[in-house]
Amino acid sequence: MEPEAPLTQTVLARGISVDFAPLGGVLQDLTVTDDGTTIAPLHHAPWSPDEVPADSPRHQRWLAGDFLAAPFGPGPDGLHGLTANGLWPITPAASGTLRAVLEGAVNGATLVKELSLADDHPVVYQRHLFIGGTGALPVANHAMISVPNGAKLSFSRKRWWETLPEPLETTRGRSCLAYPRRAEDAAEFPAADGSTVNLHRYPWGERHEDFVAGIEDPASRLGWTAVVRPTEGDLILTLRNARALPMTMLWHSNGGRDYAPWNGRHTGCLGVEEGAALPVLGLSSRETPDPLTAAGQPALLTLDPLGTVEVRHILGAIRWPTGQSVAGVMLEGDVLTVTGDWGAERKLPIRGAWLGTATPAAPAARKPAVDWDS
Repeated sequence: MEPEAPLTQTVLARGISVDFAPLGGVLQDLTVTDDGTTIAPLHHAPWSPDEVPADSPRHQRWLAGDFLAAPFGPGPDGLHGLTANGLWPITPAASGTLRAVLEGAVNGATLVKELSLADDHPVVYQRHLFIGGTGALPVANHAMISVPNGAKLSFSRKRWWETLPEPLETTRGRSCLAYPRRAEDAAEFPAADGSTVNLHRYPWGERHEDFVAGIEDPASRLGWTAVVRPTEGDLILTLRNARALPMTMLWHSNGGRDYAPWNGRHTGCLGVEEGAALPVLGLSSRETPDPLTAAGQPALLTLDPLGTVEVRHILGAIRWPTGQSVAGVMLEGDVLTVTGDWGAERKLPIRGAWLGTATPAAPAARKPAVDWDS
């Protein structure tokens, strides 16, 4: 049995709230009130902690919302690292900000998490500070969007899309994309059966478990992913500094695992995981130099033994009753403009300088990818 978890804490601002769970450092129960509608976009696994087998990754006991994965993927502290499986006690912070410090170190680094909100801003500002430490590691947020009724996906410009070295599931479930494969067009990604699928849609198949990553255009500054839920009439948006986090990773979890605790019931979950994680690229991770490094993009997060490295991410939601796919997201000063493919438009207040545009530290050597579970 999992020990009794510390109580969650709520951060509030006008029109938005978010709960933080110290066990696993999970941003959960994000709620946005927009145009008289309450939007709660984050996914929560349909099981209780005591249904999770003892040999499963610890974070599966509370799988929900968004958390930091460092290292992203397998590691000495379990799948997705101590950041996803450890404890983040809350420490004092300014009003409107929640601060937590991870118990234990990652590659020798102390980790600080900050969540902050602002009145009438429909987004949560999330910052992770790696203080000290050595080496380099794959990192990403692990946001999970609830899409029980399907969704339309749009992205900032990508160079290509690529799957893992091996399928997520082979004998105890089903993966339906081709592995490892690369394709420039997200609308025609190769499937295992020789057909193609459209990654701009969810779902694109039945009862499958798949993972695919998109690599940002090196010229991009603002990286974004937009998930439109037409039935719900809303839009979920993630933003990042594309020069620091050049990868958008999609986890399609839609009933493709037949074993506990999944048991075919984990459906309608779309992971939108933004980061720098070369090992998940089944072909590119084998190349020397890898194509991210060759283009001056960080393949991993490089720590600074004498300083601090930051990872920043914005997650939010707005009312979007037209159901139009998103054609563009533009940041001008403190205004974010979201445009639909048939002319819908929303202008949103935002901390325009918060993501920053500084060139990231030089990338480090790649690491191999091994067994994945979520």
